[in-house]
Amino acid sequence: MTTPVETTTALLALERLREGNARYAQNVRSVDSLVSHSRRDTTSQSPVAIVLGCSDSRAPAEIVFDQGLGDLFVIRVAGNIVAPSQIGSVEFAAERFGTRLVVVMGHTHCGAIDSTIEAITASGGASSPNLQSIVRRVRPAIEGLVHTDLAKDPERLRRAAMRANVRASVNHLRHGSDIIERLAEDDHLLVVGAELDLTTGVVDFFEGVSEAHKLGLVAPR
Repeated sequence: MTTPVETTTALLALERLREGNARYAQNVRSVDSLVSHSRRDTTSQSPVAIVLGCSDSRAPAEIVFDQGLGDLFVIRVAGNIVAPSQIGSVEFAAERFGTRLVVVMGHTHCGAIDSTIEAITASGGASSPNLQSIVRRVRPAIEGLVHTDLAKDPERLRRAAMRANVRASVNHLRHGSDIIERLAEDDHLLVVGAELDLTTGVVDFFEGVSEAHKLGLVAPR
């Protein structure tokens, strides 16, 4: 695989997503993202960021970050879990297109998180082997939380569990691929975790950004 000569740095890509999300949260759309839908380029693409997000119909990355056609390489799966196919998709985009920012985006009121909590507490959970495979990937990251005082506050528990699951997915991407590790070391590829609040529309980049500050890859905010 080959990468483009010019790539968008993680810093520029992250700032672009933040600016786009600010517009989304204020119910504003950029002209560029709207016009892009009429420019169908079938010969090439150069996405500025790779987003691994949940399949939830309320969390489409292109809309949440107010980006246009071809701007994001989006991988969506319930619970934003990381399996070999998701790792391979990230590797493909990072190598082929030179994309240097990877965002794992969870969200509030996540059904996959709720199903996993229900499975742990024996109050329900996944009803099919296929759904259980998702729960099994989420469970290790959040099981310990269910047995703490957070269990007394279901909303806090769901929020903490969602973030723990995002952190687990970020860690899996960072350390589950020789390709991603090499690109992070040599080409400053950055993997960060984020939370979309479905009520406000605001995305909080809460995982991995402070480490990037220390490396000088991302300007402090």
